[in-house]
Amino acid sequence: MRRWLPVVLVLAAVSAFAQPRPPQLEPLPEPPPPPPMPGGPEEPAVRIPVQEGDKVEEVRAGGRVVILKVTPPGGKAYYLVDMAGTGSWIRRDSLDEGLLVPMWPLHTFD
Repeated sequence: MRRWLPVVLVLAAVSAFAQPRPPQLEPLPEPPPPPPMPGGPEEPAVRIPVQEGDKVEEVRAGGRVVILKVTPPGGKAYYLVDMAGTGSWIRRDSLDEGLLVPMWPLHTFD
């Protein structure tokens, strides 16, 4: 068994050096700049359907407003959601999707 170990090691080294070398690679050219946005670089005007005096917190994704948390003075907060980006806001009382997974403790360490 010990006689075959040097033979196997030599064969492995020879096969590693016998692999063909990959061709010389060249760097890719710089990609062209993105096309200009229609309407100019400024952000489009957004009409937010909330009452005056309400506290509004916005959540952005990809540079656009997708969720607004509206807290009226002395009232319960609600959310306005625009996931499609069309400007049609859907009111939700919570961001819960409605799927509640029951969870019970199986064991506690005291």
